[in-house]
Amino acid sequence: MAHRKNSKSNSKKEGKTAPVEHKNGKRSDGPAAEGGPRFSMFSWFVVLALLGVWSSVAVLYFDIVDYDSVVARAQEFRMNFSEVLQGKLAAYDTDGDGDFDAEDAKVLLGLKQPEERGSPEQRTETSQPVAEPSTQRAAEPLEEETAASGSQDVESDIQAAVPLPPFEDSAFVPDDPREDGHPYEEETNTIDTTGVLLEEPQPDDSEVEPGRYLTSSRLSQEPEAEERPEPAPEPTPGPQPSAEPEPPTGTVAPPESRQEAEGAAENRAEASKEKEKKKKPKLLNKLDRTIKPDLDAAEKLRKKGKLDEALKAFDSLVRRHPQSPRARYGKAQAEDDLAEKLRSNELLQRAIATYGEAAELPDATPDLLRAALRRRAERQQFLGRMRGSLATLQRLLEVFPDDVGLRNDLGVAHLLLGDNKGAKRIYQQVLAVAPSNGFAKVHYGFILKAENQIAESIPYLKEGLESGEPGTDDGRFYFHLGDALQRVGDDSAYFWYELGHQRGHFASVWQRSLYNVEGLKAQPWWTPQETGYTDLVKMLERNWRTIRDEALAVMDQSRGRFLPEEENLREKGEWGQYTLWQQGKRAGNACQGVPKTCALMERFPEATGCKRGQIKFSVMQPGTHVWPHTGPTNCRLRMHLGLVVPRPGCRIRCTNQTREWQEGKVLIFDDSFEHEVWQEAASYRLIFIVDVWHPELTQNQRQNLSPI
Repeated sequence: MAHRKNSKSNSKKEGKTAPVEHKNGKRSDGPAAEGGPRFSMFSWFVVLALLGVWSSVAVLYFDIVDYDSVVARAQEFRMNFSEVLQGKLAAYDTDGDGDFDAEDAKVLLGLKQPEERGSPEQRTETSQPVAEPSTQRAAEPLEEETAASGSQDVESDIQAAVPLPPFEDSAFVPDDPREDGHPYEEETNTIDTTGVLLEEPQPDDSEVEPGRYLTSSRLSQEPEAEERPEPAPEPTPGPQPSAEPEPPTGTVAPPESRQEAEGAAENRAEASKEKEKKKKPKLLNKLDRTIKPDLDAAEKLRKKGKLDEALKAFDSLVRRHPQSPRARYGKAQAEDDLAEKLRSNELLQRAIATYGEAAELPDATPDLLRAALRRRAERQQFLGRMRGSLATLQRLLEVFPDDVGLRNDLGVAHLLLGDNKGAKRIYQQVLAVAPSNGFAKVHYGFILKAENQIAESIPYLKEGLESGEPGTDDGRFYFHLGDALQRVGDDSAYFWYELGHQRGHFASVWQRSLYNVEGLKAQPWWTPQETGYTDLVKMLERNWRTIRDEALAVMDQSRGRFLPEEENLREKGEWGQYTLWQQGKRAGNACQGVPKTCALMERFPEATGCKRGQIKFSVMQPGTHVWPHTGPTNCRLRMHLGLVVPRPGCRIRCTNQTREWQEGKVLIFDDSFEHEVWQEAASYRLIFIVDVWHPELTQNQRQNLSPI
């Protein structure tokens, strides 16, 4: 009995499992521990390793991956990358071993002297300095650090201490423009330097005959002949029948005294500008100083372009402080700016009125009064209110009688009104108190030139331009000074034309028109094919006898229709014109005298609608000479149809080429280039002049350009 009991108790003790202690020190007991995992992490690692081995065996056995090709590609990549790297760093090879290594790095960092190698020629070619002295000095502190650490990023240190070598362009060969096959030659549209898409003329249309001149009004190039004669002094423009003027072969150098005067004048002009900049106008009176923060806030809005908010702010200040000149002046400025932004004449008229109100307030400072009335006069001129502008300037002069600048502005106002006598009187007053005033000089010379006092106008125009004062650098003054010098036979005219060209007033020395559209093809003589107006040319040449007969009938029956030329272009002789169209409109009832001619022309709007041209008959009597001159704009071309042309003796020069009219034939030229006419035949010469739009002007430009 006892034995059974012991065995039973023993079996119970054996059935109770002892707690299991893991390597991590935690114990687990009970049924959960009994059914838990009995394998360590090491066992799983061994299993995974065996799986990898068997996978590799399977890949090799079944030839899944071509290891030979993979290894070959890796080696090829390594070699190619090495070559590329060596090619990039070959510029830093200092020891001549063909690659860049640690020894080269030491030399470049100044740790080692370069070795002498190769022939003298080779040393000369390879011994260019790698770094500037300042760079080498800056790299000196790196010496100890570089020696202490051999595992440093050497390439980054070199790039920091040594500049890259200069670009070698000795091996660069530009494309030959004569070669065919350039990929861009087939494109018809090109982008010019101004960023405007321009239609490039076809190559056939732009070919130049021998001796032709080509200039570009966009690039402002001076014409250069393909066959230039030997340099010779410019002959005096005059009535010599056999003397054809040569083109100016260069600029006429001014005397040293003139150069010194120009330099001194520029210095004076700069000094006066600096002085004006430093002098800050005083616009605030006592009342304005008390509301200065509000004024500054409103002005800040205006300067930031928030014009509506600025106008509201100034208007609120005016309502709260009606006696504040600065608030009212600020309101006028805001209205002025907003009018310009919105292109509103109504707003501009309000601004003009507000400027006047600001100036009329009793406590306005002198600087504010001057600024308000001066701006008021400018805006009145802009709107075409010349008499109002004149009255404003006269009011200013009553307050500031000794202000020469205001008196000069008053003279301009008289000129804009067409009152040359009043302007002349004003500038005489200015020169009496300020004899060296350049602005007064150029304008006084301009008036003398208009009065045909050619020789007297030259010193005033010249000295005024040489002064360099503000307001003197104007294309009209260069134009008229050069013209006056030409008429007295002075070759220095082309020096001033060249100077005007350099300062951007003329497209070239030859092409001196002042009202231009940039980018138009510019050449003195044109063919009908180049213009694109072949139908018009064919019509004129086919009907030239009809046109001639009507003009002769007018000459016989009502010669008074032929009015004398009034632009002061003749040196001598008689020159009459009978105008049918002017500025794109019929000239009164002129077509009643030549109905067939007008009916023929009505079919060609490029001529009848040319707002910058004319259609007219021109009759010139023997012994007439027309001075060298240029037309006002590059926006037109001029056609001459010969009707009655006695020979010889009738000819026209444009730039350096002279041609003769033929009856029934059309000549086409660009009259913005210098041209000159001689009539030395035995009887009168009669031609029909037809101006047409420049063919490269768009329809929109033709509609929107102002008339001339």
